[in-house]
Amino acid sequence: MSETSPAAARQPAAPYEPTPRTEPTRARERASYDRELVHSVLDEGYVCHLGFVRDGAPVVLPTLYARIGERLYIHGSTGSRPLRAAGETDPGIPVCLTVTHVDGLVLARSAFHHSINYRSVVVHGTARQVTGADERRTALDAIVEHVVPGRSHDSRPASPKELAATAVVRLELEEVSAKVRTGGPSDDPEDLALPYWSGVVPLTRGYGAPVASDDLDPAVALPGYLAEL
Repeated sequence: MSETSPAAARQPAAPYEPTPRTEPTRARERASYDRELVHSVLDEGYVCHLGFVRDGAPVVLPTLYARIGERLYIHGSTGSRPLRAAGETDPGIPVCLTVTHVDGLVLARSAFHHSINYRSVVVHGTARQVTGADERRTALDAIVEHVVPGRSHDSRPASPKELAATAVVRLELEEVSAKVRTGGPSDDPEDLALPYWSGVVPLTRGYGAPVASDDLDPAVALPGYLAEL
């Protein structure tokens, strides 16, 4: 009997299927439906922007989120009308969620060709409120872990009152696309001799040294997961 090697057994994840809403009308070559790329962009972010229609007008809210497999969990307040609506309507509410990272400022010789290097993800779907106690706790722990890995086990769990004041909605990763720009400026040939600097100013994310609360007991040491940041 032949044995399958681990490398052969590990097949690449199937890409997301393009849809009319996820196919860009401009810069189509930057679009990607690669599942691993989508996951990496989502996992690196902290804040998403959740768009929906309220009373006939568009609304976009920044909020925390986390990914578990092919599902996003979005955090909010039970006082939020759209998050309440996600639980009050049977099919949920149609939403568009975005996450973007800026990796560099692209400075061209012409003002027209200035740009940024970026990675972004757009998710279309239906947001539904999470009502089950176990799934809610799992989602909220995941959101805390997404911000600082290790923190959910090093803090007091939410009380019943706090849980009652917190809304969580889920959004399936089904209609999804990524878009990426890399590289330098795209100057026109006739502009190459102009005496203006052109190139890329890279942007990177960094962490400063943790600053303890003024009322923290000096005996409480800095956790290892924070020191590793």
